[in-house]
Amino acid sequence: MFDVNRFKPEHFKYAFDDGVARVFLDRAERKNPLTFDSYAELRDYFRDLVYCEQTGAVVFASNGGNFSSGGDVHDIIGPLLEKDMKGLLQFTRMTGDLVKAMIACGKPVIAAVDGICVGAGAIIAMAADFRIATPSAKTAFLFNRVGLAGCDMGACAILPRIIGQGRAAELLYTGRSMSAEEGEKWGFFNRLVAEDALEETAAKLAAQIAGGPSFANMITKTMLAQEWNMSLDQAIESEAQAQAICMQTKDFKRAFDGFVNKQKPEFKGD
Repeated sequence: MFDVNRFKPEHFKYAFDDGVARVFLDRAERKNPLTFDSYAELRDYFRDLVYCEQTGAVVFASNGGNFSSGGDVHDIIGPLLEKDMKGLLQFTRMTGDLVKAMIACGKPVIAAVDGICVGAGAIIAMAADFRIATPSAKTAFLFNRVGLAGCDMGACAILPRIIGQGRAAELLYTGRSMSAEEGEKWGFFNRLVAEDALEETAAKLAAQIAGGPSFANMITKTMLAQEWNMSLDQAIESEAQAQAICMQTKDFKRAFDGFVNKQKPEFKGD
């Protein structure tokens, strides 16, 4: 069982308080690049979150004025040139597994984006449930600019669902930066806030979510992912079953009792 009090990652920063986990990449002086080790450790962390009842929400935060510069040029891109096809596929599957783990972790994830958010950093933000940014946020899916396809870590599947097919195609074919204003207008960012308000805004949203019915939130996140591949009839039936399950929880009764007694319910996730 995952224990938030004993978890001490080696390759990214982590803090936990009152149901909210805060993770962010290290090496701010290099705009927080990802390495082989940080990819793998983040993947394992989000996989383990499925079994963590203590965590109600996750903030993937910026560090030192930037979110992430993507894969480290020296620690990742250089060594990739020496790998054979089997080794390359092992790497690309591992990076994709991080996105799959974020989607399947059962906890709402909030990306708090400041400054540079490019490459795999942009993918991590894309894979979050909410994205809050500052006006200085610059988001780019850079893969085309380094000779690679834009279809990296699920970008061709997920990004069009957020901002639309045409806008996603523009970003993935050109690798250009999406400004914070464009990101908000296109629906990539839920909202823009001042730099000095980013951390507080993300923390408040995370606390609000963590204080809600965590089992029901897990069901919502699960259905948001699963219904991509369902017909409308299948989706409606699946939601009927999911909601019937939630109606058996004690949180559902707590909400009713709170309404009757004109009190705010205290959800416990059971």
